[in-house]
Amino acid sequence: MQASVSQPGSETEPGTNQVAAAASSWAMPDTYLILLCVALLAFALNFLIPAGSYETVVTQVNGSERTVIDPDTYRQVAADPEGMPLFAEGGRIGLLNFPFEGMVSGTKWGASIGVFAFILLTGGAFGLIFASGSVERGLFQVIARNRDAGHLYLAVLCVLFSIGGAVFGMGEEVIPFTLILVPLLVSMGYDSITALLVTYVATQVGFATSWMNPFGVSIAQGIAGLPVMSGSVPRMVLWFAATMMLAGYTIFYARRIQRRPELSVAHDSDAVFRRRNDAADKLQTKVGKAMMRGDGVVLLLFAAGIAWMIWGVVQRGYFLPEIATQFFTTGVVIAAVAILFRLNGLTANRAAEAFKEGAQQLLPAAMVVAFAKGIVLLLGGDDPTGASVLNTILHWAGGVLGDVSGAVSAWFMLIFQTVFNFFVTSGSGQAALTMPIMAPLSDVVGVSRQTAVLAFQLGDGFTNIVVPTSAALMGCLGAARLDWGVWIRFVLPLQAGLFALASLAVVLAALTGF
Repeated sequence: MQASVSQPGSETEPGTNQVAAAASSWAMPDTYLILLCVALLAFALNFLIPAGSYETVVTQVNGSERTVIDPDTYRQVAADPEGMPLFAEGGRIGLLNFPFEGMVSGTKWGASIGVFAFILLTGGAFGLIFASGSVERGLFQVIARNRDAGHLYLAVLCVLFSIGGAVFGMGEEVIPFTLILVPLLVSMGYDSITALLVTYVATQVGFATSWMNPFGVSIAQGIAGLPVMSGSVPRMVLWFAATMMLAGYTIFYARRIQRRPELSVAHDSDAVFRRRNDAADKLQTKVGKAMMRGDGVVLLLFAAGIAWMIWGVVQRGYFLPEIATQFFTTGVVIAAVAILFRLNGLTANRAAEAFKEGAQQLLPAAMVVAFAKGIVLLLGGDDPTGASVLNTILHWAGGVLGDVSGAVSAWFMLIFQTVFNFFVTSGSGQAALTMPIMAPLSDVVGVSRQTAVLAFQLGDGFTNIVVPTSAALMGCLGAARLDWGVWIRFVLPLQAGLFALASLAVVLAALTGF
């Protein structure tokens, strides 16, 4: 028998320790444990589902060449499931190899090594930017003058980031904005979750309901043989409804947290931002709450860096390599100016330490990206021409959906795209894999191809706010220092609401012949 021993001077009532122990036993598993369980499931599927492959064809999509699968060319590679080794040699994939193989897969343009480098380099760059203290002092001035207008700012931010997702498909590009807005909104009495709602979640709501996003709906329409931007008016109505829904939800949540901060599931993890803000407040008190000499130069350089990044994405099509380099350049230039003006007593050695600390803070998020990619590799990868369990699942799904018709089939398409997004979070990648099957399938079951595209974009976009395989989500959670397990506790009701909206939209589209 074990006895509960109270410490001298403790005011803990009898039974409190047992209650606390029981409560801790119900804690959400760590993100890495969840990913390990998913990896075990992916490993097991290799013993249950035979691998399959497709042939691909090159076609013109929106004026450019795209490689898509030919749905009639599916073949089962082996008669029976072939399984997978626990440990593989020679660079092959086995259960125990998945973290390393996931980390080194891909190219500098995408998952996983490109995203891994992007997250670390951007974190280090912002470590340099924040080391000057100029951003904190600038935010203090903004908060002091506009504290009462905070709720209006939240609605405006929701709309702006939703437009960013709808117009040019913001994804990983939103990570730097999360780094900026988390400390600002915590300073205003909100929490890091509020910052994630107005940045990352808003971009994905815009992405899912877009009428012109070049990485999602435009590619899907091209593959389905539909005119680009066709059906724009209904999609704009849906975008407006979804964005207003998110803005209203965000304001309701933010006001509640502002009144009772302890209700936030991020209250403990936000302590680091509150401590930073307290230190900034003390510094502001010491200098009379005024900007320091050189702060204006730093803030101008920072604004110029953001403008440079936006210009590059919109006008030049910049992606991970260019954006990471832009922020690294901005960070180095700002650090040099801060050293010149002796802002925060910054020296070259302290700047180097700030860079390392910034990168270190986002390392867990980068590692999750590697683990998530490794899970996809355990299923054979997302190459349609390679032997993979994913290809067989895709083929089976097409057969199942062919047995139902009408609005029910459209809804099942939404469910399939929602689940498939866990494994292929790239909008363009998912479109290239699924739309060659879903588009002709919609003809068979009596659903318009426009509705099939709508099911794709809603299933792909809305689930990006929960799937741990999303590099953009994990990067933003890393910027907010929030564990995925904590995030999922908060966001599941919102995800349910968005899924209900998506279901209603798809069913109405099928019934009205959209």
